[in-house]
Amino acid sequence: MKSFKQMTKEELQEVKAELEKQYKEAADMGLKLDMSRGKPSGKQLDLTMDMLDVLNSSSDLTSENGLDIRNYGVLDGIPEAKKIMADILEVSPDNVIVCGNASLNIMYTLISNAYTFGVLGNEPWRNQGTIKFLCPAPGYDRHFAITELFGFELITIPMTSEGPDMDLVEKYVNNDPQVKGIWTVPKYSNPQGITYSDDVVKRFAALKPAAKDFRIFWDNAYIIHDLYEDDKDELLNIFDECKKTGNENLVYEFCSTSKVTFAGAGISAVAASDENIASIKKIMGIQTIGFDKVTQMMHARYFKDINGVKAHMKKHADLLRPKFEAVLKTFEDELGELEIASWTNPKGGYFISFESMSGCAKEIVAKCKEAGVTLTGAGATFPYKKDPADTNIRIAPSYPTEEEMAQAAKLFVLCVKLVSVNKLLEQA
Repeated sequence: MKSFKQMTKEELQEVKAELEKQYKEAADMGLKLDMSRGKPSGKQLDLTMDMLDVLNSSSDLTSENGLDIRNYGVLDGIPEAKKIMADILEVSPDNVIVCGNASLNIMYTLISNAYTFGVLGNEPWRNQGTIKFLCPAPGYDRHFAITELFGFELITIPMTSEGPDMDLVEKYVNNDPQVKGIWTVPKYSNPQGITYSDDVVKRFAALKPAAKDFRIFWDNAYIIHDLYEDDKDELLNIFDECKKTGNENLVYEFCSTSKVTFAGAGISAVAASDENIASIKKIMGIQTIGFDKVTQMMHARYFKDINGVKAHMKKHADLLRPKFEAVLKTFEDELGELEIASWTNPKGGYFISFESMSGCAKEIVAKCKEAGVTLTGAGATFPYKKDPADTNIRIAPSYPTEEEMAQAAKLFVLCVKLVSVNKLLEQA
């Protein structure tokens, strides 16, 4: 089929009639498919079922530091778990705190702590007037929701093929003391799957914040989530670069095993400088007596070391890769020559970012939902859920089965075509 944009009005009307017929047939199938969140599939969760056999009532439940993990004690995690999480993040175990199953909880806590108590002796954010936070977009909706909840002014930073627009980041951070932080997903970003270039990482490390209490929230959620072992993205270590610039306190880095083991029963970690870690532990020691050390031990004994983690991630990749490739092939086969859309082709992570014609994303998502396929709400990948061009749609291929994914992808491209044709007819 030739480009929709090269068709006459009469040709577009013919295409519309055929698409409406196909859409009615699809809607009558009664589909109930969910591509709204990046959840692991049942098969992915099955990969780790034998982890439940690692500990039992006869197990030695003493950590290598001599602690009975059934009891109170050890705020920052047992040594075995700290070592694995540190190796994932390529930092020292001394600079890691192992927490509960979701890194989002740690991010929320650090925002709340900064708001209530301040950062390293600085005035609490709540006493500093309007707090501003930078939000690279398209980005992760749950990041934006945290800072919106606290009433911060969210500033959109456009994403480029190498990461956030660093000219804008530097302009805001280096000149405005009310800018207190920035959200980042540096490897296989959510939703575009972009890995920050060496230059972008170095520019982050070389920032000269006008605010002494500015922090980069480096959410490295997909640091080990490669789809292709022989063709994976590499990301510079932000802490190594910060040491070169004397900015050791600039970064909080996060990761978790939520998409590695069990999404609801994993472990998470925050990595930071010596000063930041000491400050976090001071407040955390009042907030909690400690996190679930039995789950930490279960993970440590299951994986043994970083090599065990990497071997396990290859199994995830083998399950995810066909789904990503099937969706991308459908997009290319059905939309490649129509000039009505574009999409990312990530080498890892959990999402594909889709760009429709201007003003079409909300209608495409609504059409899909009407026919039985639930997507992330259009606009969710921008601060305040407002996509100024109404073009971005986040595709999450992980959760449906391969058969369901094929059905969902076909219905999605059908909706894209139908909405696009209607848009072009409006403009004709």
